[in-house]
Amino acid sequence: MIPIKTASAWRGTSDCRNCAVREMALFADLDESDFAKIHAPIDDLDYAPGAVLAQEGARAQGLFTLRSGMVKLVRTTSDGRERIVRVMRQGDVIGLEALVQGKFETSAVALTATSVCRIPLNIIQSLAVQSPRLHQSLMKKWSHNQKEAEDWLADLNFGTARQRVAHFILKMRNPSDTQLVTLFSREDIGAMVDLKMETVSREVSHFVREGALEPLDKLGRTYRILKLEGLTAD
Repeated sequence: MIPIKTASAWRGTSDCRNCAVREMALFADLDESDFAKIHAPIDDLDYAPGAVLAQEGARAQGLFTLRSGMVKLVRTTSDGRERIVRVMRQGDVIGLEALVQGKFETSAVALTATSVCRIPLNIIQSLAVQSPRLHQSLMKKWSHNQKEAEDWLADLNFGTARQRVAHFILKMRNPSDTQLVTLFSREDIGAMVDLKMETVSREVSHFVREGALEPLDKLGRTYRILKLEGLTAD
């Protein structure tokens, strides 16, 4: 871990200024004077699929900005079941709720090979007071996170099995190429759309046979959308 001071914040290990996701990340609106106030380590961390970044109910030491990969947010229901409430992707911030509660409301688990920046909570808390730019950015991120979580649950828990899987596929489109879709295990997809794993596999296979999707790998994780209407029709 390397303490981030003005020079190292812009040119050091974390290289915030040249970060590929800087415009989407939490520190997008900070300038030189803001970074001069940072005196704690910001870590660049890599996680393998299945690794836990944050544990539900655990005290938070920092927030995570997702540089690459996908992370699922998992919440335990009152009857002990685990429910995926959202998938986080590049530029998303994990753990914003800790700014108020001091702990994580959900567990964050890597779905793919994942790279993050871990930002100590005390940095965020101090800069939120000292920097109007960061405070405004925090509020925007918080609002975005809340809306995204609500939209995920609303869209993915409505309609037939076919409609739920179709909605999920559309949500997983690549922002830079909306014909490309990256999925993950059928079990995880089922946990998100409240369907059995076998049902998810069957519906994805139907879309492939109908020519709406073209598989691009043998694992069934990457697809190309050939007929958008095949996923949007009721």
